[in-house]
Amino acid sequence: MALWIKICGTTSLQDARTAVDAGADALGFIFAPSPRRISPRDAARITNELHGSGEKIGVFVNQSADLILDTVHKAALTGIQLHGDEDARFARGLRKSAGKRLHLIKAISLSQGGVEKSVAMEPDADGIFDTLLLDSGGAGQRGGTGKRFDWASAAPLLRLAGKKFRIVVAGGLSSASVADAIRTLDPWGVDVVSGVESEPGKKDPAKVREFINAVREAELHATGQKKS
Repeated sequence: MALWIKICGTTSLQDARTAVDAGADALGFIFAPSPRRISPRDAARITNELHGSGEKIGVFVNQSADLILDTVHKAALTGIQLHGDEDARFARGLRKSAGKRLHLIKAISLSQGGVEKSVAMEPDADGIFDTLLLDSGGAGQRGGTGKRFDWASAAPLLRLAGKKFRIVVAGGLSSASVADAIRTLDPWGVDVVSGVESEPGKKDPAKVREFINAVREAELHATGQKKS
């Protein structure tokens, strides 16, 4: 199965089209305080133009369930990424209230002992969250830091967590580093923000294409190694 690629921090239709045309599987829209924040109305203008073109994931940080569900409806989202302190009970309520199947992602900060937390989330999180997104952010800045966590030290516990959840890696990824992340961590997917930007909130088309090409090349190399 091909690695899942999410281009996050989307703020314009042009950037969204660049990512989709380059082969991204998902676009991320940040609805929490951030230089990349977008309104539900502006996100809807983008998703309506790209109907059927991959996943549209909304990123939220410690926001109310009512606000999240209203945004899902207004912006025609297909998934929710909880990037704050939300727990499995909160996520279960979202699933029940949404009335439709959503890709539900829980972000874990590995700068705050998050690897152990991700493994220890069971049994409550098992079957509630589809995916764990492992990032290097902290309470001060939840994501988009451009910094990686310690991949080598985290790898053994990530493999353990991967038996229960789909694992997406974020933090410090770029076309130059993503192959190393894939080789070291063997994730289900990758998520990038700052590594494909010309400035916060604006994508660099060349960097987007280079990143996605680097992922696919690393994927082919990893597949060849497994066969040999």
